[in-house]
Amino acid sequence: MSAIESAVSGGVGEIVLNRPTALNALDQSMIDDMLPVLREWADDPAVETVLVTSGTDRAFCAGGDIRAIRDSALAQDAAAITRYFSSEYTLDQLIANYPKPYVALIDGAAMGGGLGISVHGEVRVVTEKALIAMPETAIGFFPDIGSTYFLPRLPAGVGKWLGLTGARIRGAQAVQVGLATHAVASEAIGDLAAAIRAGTPLGEALAAAPPAPPADDLPLRSIADYFGGNDPVPAIIGGLRGGDDWARETAALMDNCSPTSLLVTAEMIDLGSGSSLDQCFDRELHAAEQITATHDFAEGVRAVLVDKDRDPHFQPASIDDVDPAVVRRIVGE
Repeated sequence: MSAIESAVSGGVGEIVLNRPTALNALDQSMIDDMLPVLREWADDPAVETVLVTSGTDRAFCAGGDIRAIRDSALAQDAAAITRYFSSEYTLDQLIANYPKPYVALIDGAAMGGGLGISVHGEVRVVTEKALIAMPETAIGFFPDIGSTYFLPRLPAGVGKWLGLTGARIRGAQAVQVGLATHAVASEAIGDLAAAIRAGTPLGEALAAAPPAPPADDLPLRSIADYFGGNDPVPAIIGGLRGGDDWARETAALMDNCSPTSLLVTAEMIDLGSGSSLDQCFDRELHAAEQITATHDFAEGVRAVLVDKDRDPHFQPASIDDVDPAVVRRIVGE
């Protein structure tokens, strides 16, 4: 049985993500099912708008099926890994170039791969329950799904802050930094979806939805101060450790991440700032193939998603001991 449901009615093609036990994490079958549907709708005159929703109120999409990728890596099945990431990025790229309004309603967690099928779309609606993050450095990976293109285009330092630390932003904060376009009240998300399905013009439906409660302002000045320049990762961490409570807490987040992943992520975001989306996807595919074969990926996924002891033993354990040649090999330089 497919974990996505699709239907067309009244000019609206809707995809419902329905893998609740995995918080809608995208597995290979979901990607394989979404791609032909979206390709067909792109050329179907009966579809004027695409709507993507979740069948569970626990999450929009918690990410990619990283546990399955780890299993493939341990089995040395490189072909399965390449197939997964290649097809996922093809899906994300299709959404980014979609010829019709693509609307994602995010009323819960959207992380990693969940941002790939939302942030690239034209309209991204969040509620106060939305939780947005790119937590890959904590599992020995790096922010992918085209994020090395959109992260460096967020307000000064925000993209590198999100990518390096895995920090979470909520609700209207996503609008504040440009990851979402609208914030509506969670209690109204069902009515908004119903209005869109009924053919209410998109702008009218969005304008009629009550706004989400205001969110705490992000510390954008501090983020810019620490992450907005060209400082290397060790200098960023050193500066944070000598800062205020927020800075020290941020440094602690990075202390829990794979040192190799931190350096790879910083390099990928820096390169992405001057690259096209297509170039970023190509670079990410190479990096994904390389980094999933490392000790840190298997160990990070084990600690966070398999054994859930949250006690990964990364190698090397210190950022000063990471071989620059390893970073260059992963990034593809």
